Amino acid sequence: MTAPDPRQLAIHDFTYALPAERIAPEPLPDRAASRLLVSRHGQLTDKHFRDLPNELPADTLLIFNDTRVVRARLLARRPTGGQVELFCLEPVAPHRSLELALQQPGACTWRCLVGNGRRWKEGPVELTFSASDGQEARLTAVRREQEAGTALIDFNWTPAELPFAEVLRAAGHLPLPPYIDRPDTATDAVRYQTVYAAAEGAVAAPTAGLHFTPELLAELAERGFETGHVTLHVGAGTFQPVKADRMAGHPMHTEPILVTAALLRQLLAHRPRPVVAVGTTSLRTLETLYWLGAGLLATPAATGNELLVTQWQPYEMAEAAANISPEQALTALLRHLEAAGTETLEARTQLLIAPGYRFRVIDGLITNFHQPESTLLLLVAALLGPDWRAVYEHALANGYRFLSYGDSSLLLP
Repeated sequence: MTAPDPRQLAIHDFTYALPAERIAPEPLPDRAASRLLVSRHGQLTDKHFRDLPNELPADTLLIFNDTRVVRARLLARRPTGGQVELFCLEPVAPHRSLELALQQPGACTWRCLVGNGRRWKEGPVELTFSASDGQEARLTAVRREQEAGTALIDFNWTPAELPFAEVLRAAGHLPLPPYIDRPDTATDAVRYQTVYAAAEGAVAAPTAGLHFTPELLAELAERGFETGHVTLHVGAGTFQPVKADRMAGHPMHTEPILVTAALLRQLLAHRPRPVVAVGTTSLRTLETLYWLGAGLLATPAATGNELLVTQWQPYEMAEAAANISPEQALTALLRHLEAAGTETLEARTQLLIAPGYRFRVIDGLITNFHQPESTLLLLVAALLGPDWRAVYEHALANGYRFLSYGDSSLLLP
């Protein structure tokens, strides 16, 4: 049977009725007390997240996304007193590298979403805050050109020696998802981060990981499960609704990834034993690794170009990659890093995983329950096939909590 062309998929075929009261507005007091719906070869079982070590296949390698959410929402004031919200999306100048941009002192330019911007006609907006050493600091923002619903914002601040990361930590707010319609709290500052978060840069949490506790991670290690970490800095595009009738009309957002050579070696040594991704961002990163390596093998002359997997690349390269194994692709990527004299892969991914996609690296997924008509739900449908609907119907019929602060699932197709 011919695989469906994901560009022709109608997003309205991937919907379900999600009552507002089923969206979890707050996290549970105990991370691991969340429920866990296990789908194993189409059979559904109700568990709790702390049961995970008993439910994973033997010899599983779990891959986590260790990105850390930055306090990317800034609430500034116009000279007349009105509030303007600036949601920092990505750095533009003097650095496009997220890590360098967050360490930039004094001034920088970011692409931002602007809330209440129609009342901000011209001139700067300002925000005063207390730096970590207690001294008063001031941030000034000036809007430049608008583009596709965003604006370039020039920031400058005093004391000028503060890095922009410190400005965000001291002055910013956590960017809770738009469906959590309340201000962020001190509880969110802890619970909207994974316990293993390390690399600052996300503007949304990799929420599948919110259920893990240090105790659960220790138990997994004691039981002999391997773990590894990748970094994908989750962008605001993860909440971008699909407005086109067909997926061909939906532009997938691009996100930066960082993966060590050690992780590539770990994946190669672990094969062919199972790999389970913790969250859709970890899954997209792992599958991106395959396509980066396959691209190096298919077009060796392009190795000097930026490492990027585009939205439709897997579907357009399907024939060229038919005989490229995951081991060959990962080895090619590792050799590319060795030739470049680096132990860290820096790349970007725009990968859209939808029905018609063939998974190369992962064998299962831990993930929360996603919004109707979303690219995240398309990914689940690609993994489970038509069984995705039975999983969601079961979750709705049995009181599971949905979305970022909701319950979890272990999907083993």
